[in-house]
Amino acid sequence: MSDRLLVSTRKGLIVFERDGAGWRLAATAFAGVAVTATAADPRDGAIYVALKHGHFGPKVHRSDDGERTFTEIGAPAFPQDAAGKPAVFQYWTLETGGPHHPDRLWMGCIPAGLFRSEDRGATWQFVEALWNVPGRDKWFGGGYDDVGIHSLSPDPRDPGRLVLAISCAGVWDTRDDGASWSLIGKGQLATFMPPDQQDKLDAQDPHRVVRCAVAPDTMWMQHHCGAYRSGDAGATWTRIRPPGDDFGFAVAVHPRDPDTAWLVPAMKDELRMPRDGAMYVHRTSDGGASWQALRQGLPQRDAFDLVYRHGLDVDDSGSRLAMGSTTGALWVSDDGGDGWQLVNAHLPPIYALRFG
Repeated sequence: MSDRLLVSTRKGLIVFERDGAGWRLAATAFAGVAVTATAADPRDGAIYVALKHGHFGPKVHRSDDGERTFTEIGAPAFPQDAAGKPAVFQYWTLETGGPHHPDRLWMGCIPAGLFRSEDRGATWQFVEALWNVPGRDKWFGGGYDDVGIHSLSPDPRDPGRLVLAISCAGVWDTRDDGASWSLIGKGQLATFMPPDQQDKLDAQDPHRVVRCAVAPDTMWMQHHCGAYRSGDAGATWTRIRPPGDDFGFAVAVHPRDPDTAWLVPAMKDELRMPRDGAMYVHRTSDGGASWQALRQGLPQRDAFDLVYRHGLDVDDSGSRLAMGSTTGALWVSDDGGDGWQLVNAHLPPIYALRFG
């Protein structure tokens, strides 16, 4: 099991480590600065941190010594000739490349720009082909006013393939390292659209898309309008219906069992809080045919916690999970979600979690 947890918050990076007495706060960095994304690179142990400095713009830092020190590296930026002359509002998701590209990183932004680095973040290339796809002018914002890329999933088997998800513009696939893109994802239904437009692929709002490590064709999605599962790498999706609320933002899939996944439900749209103040996690172990509501150790009254897209993570063992909320509560489970331990209830709002 992973014994280190990177917590991205509105007021800096907070690192927790596991010892004999439980989880302890081991380090902090970037005090007072919003950390919007992190990545722990399993290839060389580097830690990457994306920051949102407000007036000073977004920045990226890397640590090569276990987050003891950080060095500022390249910051992805739109070229001057990009249509609309956009500026990066926020780095929303940061992922390491697959096994075929040892120094590669991917960055997804708001507005929905995609950037790639081949030198551990020293320099970044703007993936212009995605920015210029036909119909881009119809994309629209979901949780933010502007459209953004929040899910990036390199295919571990294919060095040129990447699946990504956009709110609100659906699921996209490239098979030639970003030179061309296909809009995929039949089966989704955006019930917030007029009836004759609810199945339009570029009107979908996938909140989060994740891939099973050992079965890369199996992907899970938390959509604005429900939960979905794909068995063909996102080409088509089947709606799955956990009991109660199926709105939420976060989803995680077991790294070695494609039929086991977790969701964090909430009441939808303007409410966005646990129903009746009782927080729980949905888990399925049979591909969505049946579900368990996991409540042990979670607040069952007066809870207003919401878990963002990147606020739920599962480690490589598939047994240890971590979950952080907008109210600054952090929980960890060592038994697949059967029971949860409150690690800290007084953190800043949590944007993202990563074991590493």
